[in-house]
Amino acid sequence: MVVAKKYILKKQFSGFPKATDVQIVEEEIRPLNDGEFLAEAVYLSVDPYMRLFEQPIGQVLMGSQVAKIIESKLEGYPVGKYVVGHFGWRTHTISKELNIPNQILPNFANMPLSLALGALGLTGNTAYFGILEICKPQKGETVVISLAGGAVGSHAGQIAKILGCKVIGILGDDEKGKYITEELGFDHFINYKKSNLKEELKKLAPNGIDCYFDNVGGQMSNTVVSLMNRLGRSAVGGFISLYNTATSDAQRVPVLPLEDCIVLKQLRIEGFVIQTWYSRWNEAIEQNLKWIQEGKLKYRETIVEGFENVMDAFLDMLKGKTIGKTIVKI
Repeated sequence: MVVAKKYILKKQFSGFPKATDVQIVEEEIRPLNDGEFLAEAVYLSVDPYMRLFEQPIGQVLMGSQVAKIIESKLEGYPVGKYVVGHFGWRTHTISKELNIPNQILPNFANMPLSLALGALGLTGNTAYFGILEICKPQKGETVVISLAGGAVGSHAGQIAKILGCKVIGILGDDEKGKYITEELGFDHFINYKKSNLKEELKKLAPNGIDCYFDNVGGQMSNTVVSLMNRLGRSAVGGFISLYNTATSDAQRVPVLPLEDCIVLKQLRIEGFVIQTWYSRWNEAIEQNLKWIQEGKLKYRETIVEGFENVMDAFLDMLKGKTIGKTIVKI
């Protein structure tokens, strides 16, 4: 008999999440039916988007994982293979045939399996399509990345550098700033907690901003957009500055009252969700892998050990205490 552990939502998040909002419970796994397999979690992902969505009380917390198939009654999903699935925060899962991006793990050329949740998975693909399909930066243009020390932002900035752009990262920690400039090749970083963001951007981008990869929203994005050049492009993949505010509508409204700027400069500001590119999922994985192998793209993972520490890892990620992709090893 297999007993699974899982995190369930005990209380709706209000403001910044608390450890007491969730609870670990056990569940006995039933026997498999034909056409099913049983997967055991190896790595769990924690991501900012998990804070955005309200889930029903008692439901397993959402999230992706790399899992090993330990029993199978489904052709094409043999025991011993690894899968990437949206199974949530749980140790064992019964599943049927998966669809992209839930899939049998591709060949990562001896790269860590955890990369399927980061640089060679949701994180890397979000950066890839956000930069290439929405921002579409041209060689020599200036690209600004918010939340640049995070998993998606640090990846997106490197792709912009590969394309020959000048890249400025915005973040709130000098050590992370040194990391993205000295190790990842960003041209500049701005610590918004210590600087006047608008004045620093004017200094570092005297000819204006052509592209903005927006992970933050709120007043920061208002400032960046006001400095964008004619025909500038912005890919809006998140608005983490508002995720942990109170839930009243007045407090959750993003700040972007720049209609005159947007119209007169003919800016394109486009929100996106990664599901749009599921049909091209492996394209991004293959290209990101190639860039890693060529030494053009680097990654960093913050690995936390133990299923009992998933919520702590989630909270530390939201607080900005981690660098790169935050993953829990089960």
